Amino acid sequence: QVQLVESGGGLVQPGGSLRLSCTASEFTLDSSAIGFFRQAPGREREGVSCISSSDGKTFYRDSVKGRFAISRDNHKNTVYLQMNSLKAEDTAIYYCATDLRAWCGVVAKYKYRGQGTQVTVSS
Repeated sequence: QVQLVESGGGLVQPGGSLRLSCTASEFTLDSSAIGFFRQAPGREREGVSCISSSDGKTFYRDSVKGRFAISRDNHKNTVYLQMNSLKAEDTAIYYCATDLRAWCGVVAKYKYRGQGTQVTVSS
């Protein structure tokens, strides 16, 4: 059973940083592509970033390129999303997710996801 757990969300001022973590207790994250998507109230899910398993390639939506970075620590069975220069429009619940494939696809449609962690960017 795939159970993902996110952590690291919180309240931060514009321009600040947060690092989200995605872990799993009975699933090896490096066997699959892992992505993060977010959902704000009244808005549809949008894929934020993904890291593949097959070749370690990373992908980002245009609005976070240069500000966010996704990475893996296989020893800790953890995927991180480092978020810098945060903006108010980044406010949302962030979920890590997978569809068990080795390559990145449409992250917002991934079948397996965690419970989410709230990120609020406000002064």
